[in-house]
Amino acid sequence: MSWFTEARFGLFLHWGLYSLAARHEWVKSYERLDDEHYDRYFRHFDPDLYDPEAWAEEAANAGMRYVVVTTKHHEGFCLWDSALTDYKATRTPYGRDLLAPLVEAFRRRGMRIGFYHSLLDWHHPEFPVDLYHPQRDDEETRAAPRDVRKYADYLHGQVRELLTGYGPVDLMWFDFSYPGRGLGAKGRDEWRSRELFDLVKELQPGIMINNRLDLGSGDFTTPEQVMPQGGTTGGVPWESCQTLNGSWGHDRDNLDWKPADLLIRMLVDNVSKGGNMLLNVGPDGRGRFGPRAVGRLREIGDWMSLHSRSIHGAGAAPGLTPPPDCRYTLRGDRLYLHLFAWPLKHVHLDGLAGRVEYAQFLHDASEVQPLRVDPAQPGHLYLRGLPEDTLTLQLPVTRPDVAVPVIELFLRDA
Repeated sequence: MSWFTEARFGLFLHWGLYSLAARHEWVKSYERLDDEHYDRYFRHFDPDLYDPEAWAEEAANAGMRYVVVTTKHHEGFCLWDSALTDYKATRTPYGRDLLAPLVEAFRRRGMRIGFYHSLLDWHHPEFPVDLYHPQRDDEETRAAPRDVRKYADYLHGQVRELLTGYGPVDLMWFDFSYPGRGLGAKGRDEWRSRELFDLVKELQPGIMINNRLDLGSGDFTTPEQVMPQGGTTGGVPWESCQTLNGSWGHDRDNLDWKPADLLIRMLVDNVSKGGNMLLNVGPDGRGRFGPRAVGRLREIGDWMSLHSRSIHGAGAAPGLTPPPDCRYTLRGDRLYLHLFAWPLKHVHLDGLAGRVEYAQFLHDASEVQPLRVDPAQPGHLYLRGLPEDTLTLQLPVTRPDVAVPVIELFLRDA
């Protein structure tokens, strides 16, 4: 798992027929759309501007080290040329496998590959109608006999295709289980999760599997659209999966976009707690990243180009409490202080007196000097009340022109 905690930052891609509806990836369920209505998106799916090389370039430039792509979301549509269904990209007007060129493009940039695969399938005829199914209010459809065992065979068969047809896969991101929630709720028994878990490990022994198979845990956990507090994952590696605007799929009229500086602070906060961040982009129906998404990725990339060593390979700093509105990350013998708010002239670091050999701003390698005050001078009064082991650094009045300033602290040998 060392690559995972080294990477710290990844790209999530939610792409499917819902990109044509452009009003949330759950549109089929939210609006109770039947297959006949939803098939209009299948008949018109033709992403003629799809350029996975451009996607991979944007991700790499943003400092992302891995990608997780939705091979199939809850709607049941498959991005690859599955032999088990006609509900796939190769049967649309586009007519080609969308997954293979994406995998190749991201691999060429040295990025790890992850496959998201929905355990739900609102298109499959044997998937029993449940509380999330689009036809849950249709009594006739709900009463029709369906065999979840046949659906599980299909689910396992498609996972076998994915893990034998695209070379080494680093992550398997299943989504999701919901036992006990109500009508037709499903979990480990319906998915045959233990058998599925073992199949994945047999086909790809080095793969990591997430925690959504209802098996109690996984190789890593996936808090969604929340900022975890420290210690909430029981020591298991984790990634916080986040959206740019609250929707995973392309959502044309959703303008609730997070600014880039907030996204950077979210990334830093996750790493400071020992986690990763998986940031989602929902490409549109022609296969493009929208301008708002590209803009934010590039702003993050501008910051990462100067500050990536406080993120990649870094993690929590046990035993150290940062000043208010700050976060620490630790990488070897270097401690990184991220200043979310800019203080006036000084920042006080508890427990670091005598432990820092040298300090500098990370963006330009300019020295940050410690405050040295003669106890006989009136200025020494400023430091009264601070613990004796406090290191005080002098800061310029003007904040550096970066989204989040970072001070790199070179620690002395213990």
